[in-house]
Amino acid sequence: MSSKILQRGFLSLLTAQFFGAMNDNVLKGILTFMVIDGAWAGQLGAGGQGIVGICFTIPFILLSGYGGQLADRFSKRDVTLWVKIAEIPIAIIAAVGFFTGNLWVTLLSLIALTCQSSFFGPAKYGMIPELVDDGDLSRANGTINMMTNVAVIVGTLVAGAVSDRYSPQAGAAGIAWLPGAALTLIAVGGWIAAIFMPRLPVGDRKLKWDWNPVSTYVMTVREMAESRLLMVMMAWGYFYLLAGLALFIVPEYTVVLGINRAEASALMGVLGVAIGVGCAVAGLISGHKIQPRLIPIGAGGLIVFFTLLGAVPTSKMPGASMLDVATSMTSFLIFGAGFFSGFYIVPLQALLQYLSPDDERGRFLGTANAVSFTFMTVAALLYWAIRPGFGDRPQHIFYICAILMAVGAAFFLWRLRGTGLVVGSDGVEPPSKA
Repeated sequence: MSSKILQRGFLSLLTAQFFGAMNDNVLKGILTFMVIDGAWAGQLGAGGQGIVGICFTIPFILLSGYGGQLADRFSKRDVTLWVKIAEIPIAIIAAVGFFTGNLWVTLLSLIALTCQSSFFGPAKYGMIPELVDDGDLSRANGTINMMTNVAVIVGTLVAGAVSDRYSPQAGAAGIAWLPGAALTLIAVGGWIAAIFMPRLPVGDRKLKWDWNPVSTYVMTVREMAESRLLMVMMAWGYFYLLAGLALFIVPEYTVVLGINRAEASALMGVLGVAIGVGCAVAGLISGHKIQPRLIPIGAGGLIVFFTLLGAVPTSKMPGASMLDVATSMTSFLIFGAGFFSGFYIVPLQALLQYLSPDDERGRFLGTANAVSFTFMTVAALLYWAIRPGFGDRPQHIFYICAILMAVGAAFFLWRLRGTGLVVGSDGVEPPSKA
């Protein structure tokens, strides 16, 4: 009970992060459903959700470096309060877009929301070592990842329910004000949670500000390249290439299985629950150490379940019972893939925080954040490019995910050989940084 994970600071961060991740997924989810088969169907072409994904990721790439500099110069609590206040007017812009039925205003609000989130990311991950002891890093990361995925679940379910009422598939009149009201209420909740965060140390106000977003990344990558940290960051970021592809595929089960948006959101919810459970289990297994040997276990599980997801016969089911079987099998396999994701990302995330220099953690984590969203942008472009070739069987793109995971895991495990990070039997135990 003396663990700082249970104290006000970390609990406030958990709650603020919960509302932020929830809002991101509500807005992105509604937009995704609207361009697949809703109010704006066809306006962005086949695989149009890939364009939505690009609007979601590009700001993170361009601004995460600035976010890292802010987190190093100022109190991470202050940065959190600033971005949470900014989230409220952004939600109001989204409300205007949905109420007027304007796709472009709504996309603008999505870009603005991700700009806001890109400044929150480095402060959020950078403050974890300030709020908890080094020995609790794995547990803290497992907990925050679990709660983030709970937020993804709730946000996705809300997105499906709101989408069905905003633009009903049956063609009935929708509720134009509902999306904006939901987004604004969630934004206010995140701001209130951030108010309860305790004061944190102020960073280096004399730190020279670099206005070139690329130079910050280049300098940080060069420093990372002098140690094993670069490969840790790349292995962590690579996961988001596969996660991005999977998140584009799952909403298309409205077409593949002929289910409604709320039911497709439930599948997304299963994925979120599974990742959360996997992260929590990985944190519990790690105890007071960082256990990189969980990484190849997670990678192996992802390869297996991605392959099975591509193989499940889901389209053109001859009867309702067959469709139910396909839906149940798909849910089970999505859960399996999500569960092993937790084993893959928790030790990598903990290593990123632990191995980053204390006085430059914001810059290092900002760069890592930008790398992860670069991979997500590649996923969006890749999905947009290959989706037309899969016709009415987009689930077969999971085969591509399995191949990419196999190739990536082999490469990163080979590059990390001999470091003890993956094959060590006793894990990495803070505070002695090797």
